[in-house]
Amino acid sequence: MSTEIAVDVILDAERAQALLNPARLELLEHLQEPGSAASLARLLGQPRQRVNYHLRALEDHDLVELVEERRKGSVVERVYRRTGSSYAISSSTLGALGITPAHVQDRFSSAYQIALASRAVRDLGELQVAARAADKKLPTFGLEVEVRFASAERRNAFAEELAETVARLVSRYHNESARGGRTFRFYLGAYPKPKGG
Repeated sequence: MSTEIAVDVILDAERAQALLNPARLELLEHLQEPGSAASLARLLGQPRQRVNYHLRALEDHDLVELVEERRKGSVVERVYRRTGSSYAISSSTLGALGITPAHVQDRFSSAYQIALASRAVRDLGELQVAARAADKKLPTFGLEVEVRFASAERRNAFAEELAETVARLVSRYHNESARGGRTFRFYLGAYPKPKGG
Protein backbone atom coordinates (compact mmCIF):
# COMPACT_ATOMS: atom_id res chain seq x y z
CA MET A 1 0.00 0.00 0.00
CA SER A 2 1.36 3.41 -0.92
CA THR A 3 1.59 6.30 1.48
CA GLU A 4 0.03 9.73 1.12
CA ILE A 5 2.16 12.17 -0.84
CA ALA A 6 2.36 15.93 -0.42
CA VAL A 7 0.97 16.77 -3.88
CA ASP A 8 -0.80 14.26 -6.09
CA VAL A 9 -0.46 15.64 -9.62
CA ILE A 10 -3.40 14.77 -11.88
CA LEU A 11 -2.04 13.95 -15.34
CA ASP A 12 -5.10 12.67 -17.23
CA ALA A 13 -8.53 14.07 -18.02
CA GLU A 14 -10.59 11.22 -16.54
CA ARG A 15 -8.85 11.53 -13.20
CA ALA A 16 -9.29 15.32 -13.28
CA GLN A 17 -13.00 14.93 -14.04
CA ALA A 18 -13.42 12.52 -11.12
CA LEU A 19 -11.59 14.91 -8.81
CA LEU A 20 -13.54 18.02 -9.82
CA ASN A 21 -16.95 16.58 -8.96
CA PRO A 22 -18.13 18.85 -6.08
CA ALA A 23 -19.39 15.93 -3.96
CA ARG A 24 -16.05 14.15 -4.32
CA LEU A 25 -14.06 17.27 -3.54
CA GLU A 26 -16.04 17.58 -0.32
CA LEU A 27 -15.26 13.97 0.59
CA LEU A 28 -11.56 14.49 -0.05
CA GLU A 29 -11.57 17.62 2.10
CA HIS A 30 -12.96 15.53 4.96
CA LEU A 31 -10.49 12.68 4.48
CA GLN A 32 -7.64 14.47 6.22
CA GLU A 33 -7.79 11.43 8.48
CA PRO A 34 -8.84 7.98 7.21
CA GLY A 35 -12.61 7.46 7.12
CA SER A 36 -15.33 5.14 5.93
CA ALA A 37 -18.53 5.77 3.99
CA ALA A 38 -20.48 5.47 7.27
CA SER A 39 -18.30 7.95 9.19
CA LEU A 40 -18.29 10.44 6.30
CA ALA A 41 -22.06 10.10 5.84
CA ARG A 42 -22.60 10.94 9.53
CA LEU A 43 -20.19 13.87 9.33
CA LEU A 44 -21.77 15.33 6.19
CA GLY A 45 -25.39 14.38 6.90
CA GLN A 46 -25.68 12.45 3.63
CA PRO A 47 -26.94 8.95 2.81
CA ARG A 48 -24.21 6.32 3.22
CA GLN A 49 -25.01 4.83 -0.20
CA ARG A 50 -24.33 8.16 -1.94
CA VAL A 51 -21.05 8.63 -0.06
CA ASN A 52 -20.05 5.04 -0.83
CA TYR A 53 -20.78 5.59 -4.55
CA HIS A 54 -18.46 8.61 -4.66
CA LEU A 55 -15.76 6.87 -2.61
CA ARG A 56 -15.76 3.98 -5.11
CA ALA A 57 -15.40 6.46 -7.99
CA LEU A 58 -12.50 8.15 -6.18
CA GLU A 59 -10.91 4.74 -5.57
CA ASP A 60 -11.36 3.75 -9.24
CA HIS A 61 -9.37 6.85 -10.23
CA ASP A 62 -6.66 6.39 -7.56
CA LEU A 63 -7.68 9.52 -5.67
CA VAL A 64 -8.24 7.58 -2.45
CA GLU A 65 -6.80 4.29 -1.32
CA LEU A 66 -8.02 1.55 0.95
CA VAL A 67 -6.37 1.64 4.38
CA GLU A 68 -8.18 -1.26 6.02
CA GLU A 69 -11.36 -3.30 6.10
CA ARG A 70 -13.18 -3.65 9.42
CA ARG A 71 -15.82 -6.29 10.04
CA LYS A 72 -18.84 -5.06 12.02
CA GLY A 73 -21.18 -7.98 12.38
CA SER A 74 -22.07 -9.10 8.87
CA VAL A 75 -20.92 -5.82 7.32
CA VAL A 76 -17.40 -5.02 6.11
CA GLU A 77 -16.52 -1.37 6.56
CA ARG A 78 -13.89 -0.06 4.12
CA VAL A 79 -11.66 2.72 5.45
CA TYR A 80 -10.05 5.11 2.95
CA ARG A 81 -7.52 7.88 2.90
CA ARG A 82 -6.80 10.36 0.15
CA THR A 83 -3.72 9.85 -2.01
CA GLY A 84 -2.35 13.35 -1.52
CA SER A 85 -2.30 16.03 1.13
CA SER A 86 -3.25 18.27 -1.79
CA TYR A 87 -3.80 17.95 -5.53
CA ALA A 88 -2.62 19.80 -8.63
CA ILE A 89 -3.97 19.39 -12.14
CA SER A 90 -1.49 19.29 -15.02
CA SER A 91 -2.31 21.12 -18.24
CA SER A 92 -1.74 17.74 -19.93
CA THR A 93 -5.31 16.89 -18.87
CA LEU A 94 -6.45 19.35 -21.56
CA GLY A 95 -4.83 17.42 -24.40
CA ALA A 96 -4.15 19.67 -27.41
CA LEU A 97 -5.60 22.65 -25.50
CA GLY A 98 -2.90 22.43 -22.81
CA ILE A 99 -0.24 25.12 -23.17
CA THR A 100 3.43 24.35 -23.79
CA PRO A 101 6.39 26.74 -24.15
CA ALA A 102 6.60 25.84 -27.85
CA HIS A 103 3.12 27.37 -28.39
CA VAL A 104 4.18 30.83 -27.18
CA GLN A 105 6.27 33.23 -29.28
CA ASP A 106 6.79 36.03 -26.74
CA ARG A 107 9.25 34.80 -24.10
CA PHE A 108 8.56 37.93 -22.03
CA SER A 109 4.82 37.34 -21.81
CA SER A 110 2.82 35.96 -18.92
CA ALA A 111 1.64 33.20 -21.30
CA TYR A 112 5.20 31.95 -21.69
CA GLN A 113 5.72 31.87 -17.93
CA ILE A 114 2.42 30.03 -17.47
CA ALA A 115 3.55 27.54 -20.12
CA LEU A 116 6.85 26.98 -18.30
CA ALA A 117 5.09 26.48 -14.97
CA SER A 118 2.55 24.15 -16.59
CA ARG A 119 5.32 22.06 -18.12
CA ALA A 120 7.05 21.89 -14.74
CA VAL A 121 3.84 20.62 -13.08
CA ARG A 122 3.46 17.97 -15.80
CA ASP A 123 7.11 16.91 -15.69
CA LEU A 124 7.23 16.77 -11.90
CA GLY A 125 3.99 14.79 -11.79
CA GLU A 126 5.34 12.21 -14.24
CA LEU A 127 8.70 12.04 -12.45
CA GLN A 128 6.95 11.69 -9.10
CA VAL A 129 4.93 8.70 -10.37
CA ALA A 130 8.09 7.04 -11.73
CA ALA A 131 10.05 7.69 -8.53
CA ARG A 132 7.28 6.21 -6.39
CA ALA A 133 7.06 3.14 -8.63
CA ALA A 134 10.84 2.64 -8.32
CA ASP A 135 10.73 3.42 -4.58
CA LYS A 136 13.30 6.19 -5.10
CA LYS A 137 13.56 9.78 -4.00
CA LEU A 138 13.08 12.47 -6.65
CA PRO A 139 15.97 14.99 -6.53
CA THR A 140 14.60 18.51 -6.94
CA PHE A 141 15.52 22.05 -5.99
CA GLY A 142 13.26 25.04 -5.52
CA LEU A 143 13.96 28.67 -4.77
CA GLU A 144 11.57 31.56 -4.19
CA VAL A 145 12.56 35.12 -3.35
CA GLU A 146 10.89 38.51 -3.43
CA VAL A 147 12.67 41.63 -4.64
CA ARG A 148 11.25 45.17 -4.41
CA PHE A 149 12.60 47.34 -7.22
CA ALA A 150 12.77 51.11 -6.95
CA SER A 151 12.12 51.54 -10.67
CA ALA A 152 11.61 49.72 -13.97
CA GLU A 153 15.23 50.54 -14.82
CA ARG A 154 16.46 48.75 -11.67
CA ARG A 155 14.23 45.77 -12.47
CA ASN A 156 15.68 45.57 -16.00
CA ALA A 157 19.24 45.87 -14.68
CA PHE A 158 18.54 43.06 -12.20
CA ALA A 159 17.13 40.84 -14.98
CA GLU A 160 20.22 41.44 -17.14
CA GLU A 161 22.62 40.69 -14.30
CA LEU A 162 20.63 37.59 -13.35
CA ALA A 163 20.74 36.30 -16.93
CA GLU A 164 24.51 36.87 -17.10
CA THR A 165 25.06 35.14 -13.75
CA VAL A 166 22.97 32.13 -14.74
CA ALA A 167 24.82 31.88 -18.07
CA ARG A 168 28.17 31.86 -16.20
CA LEU A 169 26.93 29.16 -13.81
CA VAL A 170 25.62 27.03 -16.66
CA SER A 171 28.92 27.27 -18.57
CA ARG A 172 30.84 26.33 -15.40
CA TYR A 173 28.73 23.29 -14.41
CA HIS A 174 27.12 21.95 -17.61
CA ASN A 175 28.96 18.88 -18.94
CA GLU A 176 27.26 17.48 -22.02
CA SER A 177 29.53 14.42 -22.16
CA ALA A 178 29.53 13.55 -18.44
CA ARG A 179 29.27 9.79 -18.12
CA GLY A 180 26.43 8.87 -15.79
CA GLY A 181 25.45 12.55 -15.53
CA ARG A 182 21.86 13.65 -15.36
CA THR A 183 20.41 16.73 -17.04
CA PHE A 184 18.25 19.00 -14.87
CA ARG A 185 15.80 21.58 -16.18
CA PHE A 186 15.87 24.97 -14.43
CA TYR A 187 13.45 27.75 -15.05
CA LEU A 188 13.26 31.25 -13.63
CA GLY A 189 10.40 33.66 -13.78
CA ALA A 190 9.34 36.92 -12.26
CA TYR A 191 5.96 38.59 -11.96
CA PRO A 192 4.46 41.32 -9.77
CA LYS A 193 3.41 40.01 -6.38
CA PRO A 194 -0.40 39.93 -6.21
CA LYS A 195 -1.96 42.31 -3.69
CA GLY A 196 -2.51 40.49 -0.43
CA GLY A 197 -0.48 37.52 -1.74
